[in-house]
Parts: sequence; C-alpha cells; structure tokens
Amino acid sequence: MSKNLTLGLKIAYGLLVIVLVFLFFNRYSTKAHSPEDTIVYQEAELELEVFYNRPYKKEREIFGSLVPYDQVWRTGANEATTFTTNEDLLIDGSFLAAGKYTLWTIPGEKSWKVIFNSKMYPWGIDADKKPYRDPEFDSLVIEVLSERN
Repeated sequence: MSKNLTLGLKIAYGLLVIVLVFLFFNRYSTKAHSPEDTIVYQEAELELEVFYNRPYKKEREIFGSLVPYDQVWRTGANEATTFTTNEDLLIDGSFLAAGKYTLWTIPGEKSWKVIFNSKMYPWGIDADKKPYRDPEFDSLVIEVLSERN
C-alpha cells in the first residue's frame, strides 16, 4: 500500500472513532436528563406498550411556554413516543388498527389533540427543533378535554 493511502485510511478511521464517540456521548448524556421508560398493559390477549423519554419539569412552566399551545409536540423528550397495540382498538369511538405508532399531541388550554402517526422517526425533532411528524401518516386524531390537577 502506498503511504498516502495508508495515511488516508488512518485519518478516516480516526474521524470515524471521533464521530462514534460523540454520538454515543450525546445520546447517553441526553438520556441522563430524560430517561427512557416503557409502560406495558396486558389484559387477556390485548397488549399495549408505550415507550417514551420522561421529561423533567425542573421548575419550568411547560404547557403554554416551553411547549407552546396549539403546536405539535412530540409528547415526551428525545425520540418521539411510540404506542404499540397487538389488536385493533376503538379509541373514543374511532378505529385504530393494530400496529406501532408514534404518538404526538397538540396541547391547548381547553383541549388536546392526540395523534397516532404510523411513521417511525429517527428523533422527535429536527435540528431547528421542529417536530418530525408528517401529517400524511396520521392514522387517528382525537380531541380530549384538558384538566388541571
């Protein structure tokens, strides 16, 4: 092998290692502040699963401030929250086919829209902090009244 090719391969390998270390560090340092969690519900043959990253309030005003009203939210932190059902469901009288969905919401002062989207996304938001959600893949959108506890 020529010296230039060997040097080029060593540089490429070094850059690859640096990028992988950065991605690993970025992913796990982010997860430390918003840890992953999975909730599973089973009854007879029905199995429901929600995978999400748990955001912390940290004394912040969330809805209407950090998460603006009337704008799509990824419903959690980091990756888009996913909802999986092994059976068809009726949700608020509307049909949702068995499958895996990303879960999105549009918070409002008086009601929230809950969106089941059939597309899987690599992360919840893009570099401009805009949700990845593509409305063409919305399988079900329902609206529920909001309540303050």
